[in-house]
Amino acid sequence: MRRDLPRPTDTELAILRVLWERGPSTVRQVHEALSHGRDTGYTTTLKLMQIMADKGLVTRDESSRTHVYTTRVSQDQTQRQLVSDLMDRAFGGSATALVMQALSAHPTTTEELDEIRKLIEAHEKTLVR
Repeated sequence: MRRDLPRPTDTELAILRVLWERGPSTVRQVHEALSHGRDTGYTTTLKLMQIMADKGLVTRDESSRTHVYTTRVSQDQTQRQLVSDLMDRAFGGSATALVMQALSAHPTTTEELDEIRKLIEAHEKTLVR
């Protein structure tokens, strides 16, 4: 995981989610996807994406008239970095405290609990050698 990348803001995360879902996209495409959920101007989206390129969160292909933006880091890597930061800052590095709060904060389905059990079992197998 690259720790030297900045932590994205909430708005930057919304843009990253669009790019993860759609793949490489123009500002117009990202703006249209975002405009379904919020009232944001095109120039605001453009400026945010330029800032994100400057910060290293996205890359910009300038080979054609319409610039195409791509994420530099995968969704999984970004989520892992955010969870790690949250665990360190809010839970003193305790994965147990983080998981307990996550499970008590929202209702959990049986399917989700089964998936969590499978993840724990798989993780335990990597620890036993």
